[in-house]
Amino acid sequence: MAVPRDEKVEQLCEVLPGANCGACGYSGCDGYAQAMVHDGAKVGLCSPGGTAVAQATAELLGVSSDGVQTLTAMIRCGGCEQHTKRKLQYHGLQSCAAATQFYGGNWLCNHGCLGYGDCTNACEYGAITIEDGLARIDASLCRGCTKCVAACPKSLIVMYPGSARGVVRCQNTDKGGIVRKACSVGCIGCMKCTKVCEHDAIHVTNFLAEIDIEKCIGCGACADNCPVDCITIFGHEAKKPEKVAAASK
Repeated sequence: MAVPRDEKVEQLCEVLPGANCGACGYSGCDGYAQAMVHDGAKVGLCSPGGTAVAQATAELLGVSSDGVQTLTAMIRCGGCEQHTKRKLQYHGLQSCAAATQFYGGNWLCNHGCLGYGDCTNACEYGAITIEDGLARIDASLCRGCTKCVAACPKSLIVMYPGSARGVVRCQNTDKGGIVRKACSVGCIGCMKCTKVCEHDAIHVTNFLAEIDIEKCIGCGACADNCPVDCITIFGHEAKKPEKVAAASK
């Protein structure tokens, strides 16, 4: 015996993109549709659908829509092959998940991108490629579905709102001396960025800098003064201070 379906839920499912990515916080598009109809869930939680889907769902439900806050995936690692030091050369299953559990990856840095492309395989929009052993995300193609976030065993991929002005491309919490031996573009916790920021928008905790996106205005002072060039401020071309010598291969 078939269970009757709510017509409004069916209509919402037709509007939603069908990615079933879970970015909205529900089990999938059907779960989100059910929650909007029966539990009063907010419209505009579907990042892949964007503003168009937010407006369409709001119209179906007879509510107002403030649009949707766009989320974009960013990788907190800049350690491509030119900047990192190799500890071994592995020939076998090309999987970040397997490498993490089996031997930890080819690079001396235990916090960085493994470069086998689990995130690439998870992305349905072609937004992620592997170049020089490092995942690269094309923000113009990213739909904010968060599948890459779930696929990365190193938790390197973070979703940032469209209002974000910059990112620290490192997630290594080791002391500076250890970081330097592994990667020439890893954060060394020197705190130069915090000293030049006039907006209290960047802090160093456990030897790692972190940008407060609520306070950052994108002035670029932190990036200009970073000796290892691990801070990216969007739309700002950083002045290049004298850099730490690259890690030898």
